[in-house]
Amino acid sequence: MHAAHSHPDRRLRLERVSKRFGGHQAVDAVSLDLAGGEFFCLLGPSGCGKSTLLRLVAGFETPDSGAIRLGEADLTALPPHRRPVNMMFQSYALFPHLSVAANLAYGLKGLGLSRAQIAERVTSLLALVRLDGFESRRPDKLSGGQRQRVALARALAREPRLLLLDEPLGALDRALREETQGELRAIQKRLGTSFVVVTHDAHEAMALADRIGVMERGRLVQVGPARDLYERPASRYVAGLLGDVNLIEGRLGPAEPGAFRSVETALGLLRASGEGEAGVRVVVAIRPERLRVGGEGEASGLPGTLTEATFLGDRIRYRVTMADGTALRASAALPLSGPAPSVGQAVTVAMPSDSARILPA
Repeated sequence: MHAAHSHPDRRLRLERVSKRFGGHQAVDAVSLDLAGGEFFCLLGPSGCGKSTLLRLVAGFETPDSGAIRLGEADLTALPPHRRPVNMMFQSYALFPHLSVAANLAYGLKGLGLSRAQIAERVTSLLALVRLDGFESRRPDKLSGGQRQRVALARALAREPRLLLLDEPLGALDRALREETQGELRAIQKRLGTSFVVVTHDAHEAMALADRIGVMERGRLVQVGPARDLYERPASRYVAGLLGDVNLIEGRLGPAEPGAFRSVETALGLLRASGEGEAGVRVVVAIRPERLRVGGEGEASGLPGTLTEATFLGDRIRYRVTMADGTALRASAALPLSGPAPSVGQAVTVAMPSDSARILPA
């Protein structure tokens, strides 16, 4: 559930914002309304326009058309230094010759604060990012995670109403990235500052965000909480971006009462939720963890052969080859309720209708 509009001065609104570079439409009429204090992630592959959109909000690029508003202020034509916005870059951009404390104090100069006030702010920032006692160290004496936290503290030093983060955890290894996600989320909740994070990592977006906006070729194609996007993707592009998914091609059957429709596929007649005209080509999307792999002869499943079983610690990932040659991916959480099937064994794959989605082909 995304945050309520409890900080109206931190509400970000984009109104049909566009930006072109030569013949390339980097951002195409993007509209978005973010609640004050919301943690929002822009998700998409390289070149989809997400970093350009972030730079437009920061003021490093000027939109060709559209408006950018924060609270009641129109930021569209303001230069970066006049926006109550700060941006944290993936490179961190710390001053290597300055201590941690001096790096944090640097951004506070020009605010009219006394030396004592600056020292007090630096102390509170170090406490916020759990780096008390590190004030005299230089960046080259810090770990990657510690440098990331110094960069975050410096970005927050001037108390921006909106913080923009471009792939902020990209330089960290997996274990440290997961640990830092929790810290970043906790800091954002404590401050109530609106955060907009750009990432190409769907797991990171799902772990961090109140809501996710998926970008494709400069357009915002779907916005919502992680669970909505994962379970009810609007397209096969969104489905694939948010995690592993089976896509089974077919043709939509006639309209019928109830929540489900029939789809004629090479595997047989499947039932799934969705809409469309009878006879059009569609795909049925279903996540691997929603498929149930059972023993041969179970009445509720489609017949196939188990061709791969991979142990992943908390689950087993299966690959099942169906009679027509289609390969389906399934996974089962451990411990299993019964004996595990063996590679080469005939099995059945059950596909619950309420977990299958009809998407445009």
